Parts: sequence; C-alpha cells; structure tokens
Amino acid sequence: MPTTLTLPLTIITGAGASESVGKQAKRLGATSALIVTDPGIAKIGYADKIARNLNDAGIASSCFSDVTPDPTLQNVRDGLKQYADEACDVIVSIGGGSAIDCGKGIAVKLTNDGDFADYMGVDKIPNPGAPLIAIPTTGGTGSEVSKVTVITDDLRSVKMMLSSPCLLAHVALVDPMLSLTTPPHLTAAVGVDALTHAIEAYISKRAQPITDALALKAIEMISGSLRQAWADGENIPARTDMMIGASIAGMAFSNSSVALVHGMSRPIGAYFHIHHGLSNSVLLRDVMEFSVVGAPARFADIASAMGEPIDGLSPMEQADAAVDAVERLVTDIQMPRLGEIGIDREKFEDVIEQMARDAIASGSPANNPRQATAEEIVALYRQCF
Repeated sequence: MPTTLTLPLTIITGAGASESVGKQAKRLGATSALIVTDPGIAKIGYADKIARNLNDAGIASSCFSDVTPDPTLQNVRDGLKQYADEACDVIVSIGGGSAIDCGKGIAVKLTNDGDFADYMGVDKIPNPGAPLIAIPTTGGTGSEVSKVTVITDDLRSVKMMLSSPCLLAHVALVDPMLSLTTPPHLTAAVGVDALTHAIEAYISKRAQPITDALALKAIEMISGSLRQAWADGENIPARTDMMIGASIAGMAFSNSSVALVHGMSRPIGAYFHIHHGLSNSVLLRDVMEFSVVGAPARFADIASAMGEPIDGLSPMEQADAAVDAVERLVTDIQMPRLGEIGIDREKFEDVIEQMARDAIASGSPANNPRQATAEEIVALYRQCF
C-alpha cells in the first residue's frame, strides 16, 4: 500500500538559521508579520531580534506575546484579531510547541471557516493555512516540522488534536543557539517529549520505511545528547543534536502518528495543566513496559539506537533493554514520577476513568502495538502515579 510523507517546503538548520527569517518572509511575499510567542520568549528578547531582522528586510511586524502553555482557543482568537488589526500577511511563530501550535491555529483559521472542533482528528481541514514561519527555541516538540497542532478548549477541558498537511509551516528555522537559555528542568521535559515522539513513531502501527529511518536517527541523537544538554545548557554540540533530533522526531511522528503514551498524556495536561513533555515523561517507562510484548523486535531496535549492548540476549531481553535504557535516562535527568508533580490524588481518581475514555477517543492508542482497554489505561495511570 502506498505511503505519504509530508514536510514543510523549506527547513533550515544550524547555528544562525533564525537570522534568515527576513529573507524567508520576503520570499513568501510578506509586507507585515505577526510574531506569535509567549511572555518568556518576549522577555528575553528573542521576539525583538526577529522583529529587527524582519525590519532589515523591509517587513513591518507586530508582536502577539500572550500565548499560554497549552495554547487555548482564546489565544487563537486574540491572535486573529491582532493579525487583522495590523493588516498582517505572514505569521512568524517563535518559542516552544505552544507558540508554534498557536501560530498554526491562527494560520489555519485565517483560511477556514467553522469551529476548531470541526477539524479535530486527521485530515479534516479543507484549506492550507496562511503563510507561517516556525522557529523553535527548545529541542522538544518538533511542531516546526509537523502537520499536527494541539489547541485546548478551556471550557470543556479538552485538548483538541488536529492533524493535516494544511497545518504545515511554510518554513522551519531550526537554530540551536536559541535553545541555550532553556533551563535544565525544561530541557529535560522537552527532551523526553522529543524522545517519546521518536519512540512512538517507530512502534506505531502506521510506521513506514522513511519514518523508521527518521525515528531511529532521532532516538540515537536525543538519547546520546539529552544528559549533556541538561547538565550544561551551553554545550552547543549537545544542544545542536537535541534541536535537530527533535525536528527529525517531529518529521517522523507527524507522518506515522504517536501511540498510547500521547493518548494518555493529553488528558493529564487538559485536566491538570501539566507541561506536555512532563506528562509524557511520567508515563513513558511504564507504557513502554506494557507495550513491549506487542513489538519486541522494534523495541530491540530502539535499545540498539540508544547504545544498549544487546548481542547475546533473547528477543524479549533485547526489547526490555529499551525500557531499562529509558528508565535510566529519565532518572539521570531527574524527571519525577506522576505522583510527584503536584497532582492531587483524590482529584486524579475523580477523573481517571474519564481520562481513559478521552485517551481512547483521541485515536492515538489505536496505533499502539499492544491495544489497551479503558480498564487497562486506568490501571496504567495508577501504576504511573
């Protein structure tokens, strides 16, 4: 059966890549840009730097810096208003996954009528979004190269996942120098998020030969550099591997999809407002242990990509080595357990069955090599806690 791979038309990587934003915006025919970012990125001056670069290319700009973690429908509405008020014709999103996802949401709403809920799921957006340049500042989500966005309906406490080529950025500028200011705890969270993307892309039932190659390379780069990037934020080789590895992982999962970890992670973020990378991290090890029997050869490949010595082991021992390698990694970078991130256990139990239903409804668990019932997902949540 034929498979399809969709990516941004232009991807520029390496130190200084972000400095080409003016040139790229001009190539897209822009005269006025809406810079979409979050308060933290605006505060450290990255948005101002982008504005200056755009100005040097003769492009006016306006900064929308109110994006929240886990961007909401209100963020998108506010960005749309500023885009119209300032007569913009291109969007430049700079920041982590939240800023880039919000930019995607704004871009696609500019060209499509209807409610966001109408577009939940896969390939339900009819028209490509407005011109978008995506510039990541953390080595994590891969949103700059993916055809996926997640927007939170804060009234319903639902994270709406949309997947469509119409969401792809026109240009991705992957500049590791922008990640040097990422603090250790965030480096760890987004790094595990990227690793989860790569692992789930590889074990997904929708994997294909090209995404397999991308996923294994991303696993190798991320697992080989995350400890160093966490320990020394100014380690430029490690930061470079993390940024490019996260983008490669984004290319992989965007085309093969994610699986059970992400399905279970989104409800934690929606109900308890936990950082997406952190909610992936607290689930990854236990969900891998649950899933490994469904695709032991694939998990053995993951162990090998992580540098584990698996020669001479039985097939299941080789597969289990991947679980052990992930457990050591998250321990080394001091990632907490689910019960250690401030979630009230009583509130958790109140919504745990609904979270399991939400996880299944997202569609991602259907890609897992071992299928999980709602009851098994509830048990996994409790095990992770």
